[in-house]
Amino acid sequence: MTLMVLGKENNVDNTGMRFDKQARNALAFVTLRADGECEFMFFHHPSADMLLTEAELDTDLIQKSTIFHYGSIRSILSYDPNLRLPLWPSPEAARKGILRIWDQADVIKISEDEIMFLTGGDDPYDDKVVLTKLFHTNLNVDTTGAGEAFVGGLLLNLAKNTQLFKRCIEVYKYLWGHYSHREMSDSIIAF
Repeated sequence: MTLMVLGKENNVDNTGMRFDKQARNALAFVTLRADGECEFMFFHHPSADMLLTEAELDTDLIQKSTIFHYGSIRSILSYDPNLRLPLWPSPEAARKGILRIWDQADVIKISEDEIMFLTGGDDPYDDKVVLTKLFHTNLNVDTTGAGEAFVGGLLLNLAKNTQLFKRCIEVYKYLWGHYSHREMSDSIIAF
């Protein structure tokens, strides 16, 4: 069963889907290491997503969206860096690519490893690291480490009630302007 058919059966609007007759979808093979961490191997040269052009994007559809995961035009921008170094030409290219759109995101799901990578090895459990090196005023931070399930639930509820998201932004802007970074980190953890 294709992803398109499965989506249709579950009332997913797939009008923005594009197909490439010359390329296949990328494949990711995931194994669980003995230490419990995931290890990834990719088959992707060249995959259809790498050949997508700007002209193929349905910008009207994107502008009508409530949430667009990855990029945004008048939507809530949710971003998951999903760091997979084998997919980048170099670690520096990965860091630059991720940080290039970082400040545009409203919600970012990030792992401890990604925090360490982006900050040059800083302690991912030190709230000051996130607040001083990665935080920006439009950002809501998931420090729970719950990953995709948390972000999926969060985005579902934000899509149902965009006023909730707007209120969160107002609260964070107020806190950012009125409290110390330590007090801010306590409020982010509570979020």
